[in-house]
Amino acid sequence: MALLRLTVAEDIGAEGDWRPDDMPPAHHDVTSRATLDPAATLEGTLVAKEGGVVAGLPVAEALCRLVDAELTFAPRVEEGERVEKGTPIASVSGPGPALLAAERPALNFVGRLSGIATLTRRYVDAVAHTEADILDTRKTLPGHRHTDKYAVRQGGARNHRMGLYDMVLIKDNHIDAAGGIAEAVSRARETYGDDYPIEVEVSTLDELDAVLPLTPDFILLDNMTPATLREAAVRTNGRVPLEASGGVTLETVRPVAETGVDAISVGALTHSAETLDVSLRAG
Repeated sequence: MALLRLTVAEDIGAEGDWRPDDMPPAHHDVTSRATLDPAATLEGTLVAKEGGVVAGLPVAEALCRLVDAELTFAPRVEEGERVEKGTPIASVSGPGPALLAAERPALNFVGRLSGIATLTRRYVDAVAHTEADILDTRKTLPGHRHTDKYAVRQGGARNHRMGLYDMVLIKDNHIDAAGGIAEAVSRARETYGDDYPIEVEVSTLDELDAVLPLTPDFILLDNMTPATLREAAVRTNGRVPLEASGGVTLETVRPVAETGVDAISVGALTHSAETLDVSLRAG
């Protein structure tokens, strides 16, 4: 809810964190104040102007209610549903000034989250013939971690760790600072026991061989070629789940998935997704 309040505040020029009991957003909209009857009501339809996977309708609904409790928001498709160009995806009605105050923030959320879900679905579809899962990363828009990762789920992929607080992920800098892979894993186990899953990043087959006897919960294979990934899967032989990562694109995700890895993490899902074009037709 704090993110929604901030979103409204930045649009209406409020100082600090706007609260619903402050002056209603419509009172700050200088255009609506000048052109609309304050008692006017409007009805609008959110329309997908291009095909894609819809996500973010519950966020848009919560934002509309935050702007004005009298606004009514009704989804017309399911979250995660693939739609064609021109599909009506939601209806909104209520006080005209409030509806227009909520319009752009709501469209921003639906457009961004639908864009993430749409790109995610393309990756998921590309590896559907394999057993590999698509995962996201922490490369999200600052402040939007939970909504970005929500959109990834709507696209059919799985979330990796939400932040630094819910998984131990031992990477090269941790390994160097600890004095080696074995020492880093040992320290993590001594500190947390079984409280957190432990994943270890490796970039060579020699490092993989060193990690396997330590039996972490996951092994991250960083920037390996498909041939090396395939060899890593053979050496591991199912003992530890393998995650491939590093510069994976729509063009390369299929051959990566076919190497036998269990998961593929893709930062592009959240840092490079194009916003889906969504508009509001009101009248």
